[in-house]
Amino acid sequence: MHILMEVAASGAKFPVYFTAVYVVGFIAAVTLGSLAWYNSKRPAGWEDQDRPDYIPKIKNEEKTK
Repeated sequence: MHILMEVAASGAKFPVYFTAVYVVGFIAAVTLGSLAWYNSKRPAGWEDQDRPDYIPKIKNEEKTK
């Protein structure tokens, strides 16, 4: 912990792009995870809920055969 405080106090610049990669990756993970969850089978208690209009319907290859 002392080392982290020493680095912060020394004025070392942390690259902005490094932080931006994590922020963009987190947003992408949340977005793709939400799409996958809405297009999966509904958990217990959610079977009768409608899909939101802004979530695209993804066709499953197993159901089309």
